[in-house]
Amino acid sequence: MKIIISLLVMSVFINTLSAQTQLNNFEQLMTALKDGKSVKTVIYYGKCKLFSNGKEEPESPNAIGGMKLDTYEYFDSSVFKGKVPSFVTSSQNQLINHPSYGYVFNYVKIKIRIDNSVEITARYLKPKKFSSTYKVVMDETFKANMNDGKNDGAVSFFAE
Repeated sequence: MKIIISLLVMSVFINTLSAQTQLNNFEQLMTALKDGKSVKTVIYYGKCKLFSNGKEEPESPNAIGGMKLDTYEYFDSSVFKGKVPSFVTSSQNQLINHPSYGYVFNYVKIKIRIDNSVEITARYLKPKKFSSTYKVVMDETFKANMNDGKNDGAVSFFAE
């Protein structure tokens, strides 16, 4: 019986250590990043505004994506002489096998502004034969707000 209770206590302790905390605003996001915490995002694309070729589309795809903010850069508004609000950005590039495009690089960039707005750039890049350049076969921009736990924001952030 003592062994079962000890295992239960250890399990609760381990789960507490690995628990994720939702980040509800830009300030909390930056604090987590500055503290060296692992930050992940979950994106509900269907809740975002979709822009393709510079025009807003009537609806976004019912898709969900996620990524870690492993490498990021923060830019204070003073970098741009106050003309651009402070923001943090991160990107990833993954090779995927798409049903329509075949093997492409799936490039995703996320930009989070101090006002909790979020912009996601998604591109499929197809390598050109015998070249070091790529053809853009899909280019979409999604705009949304950070989920603060109370709103219906399309992009949630979590720190471990």
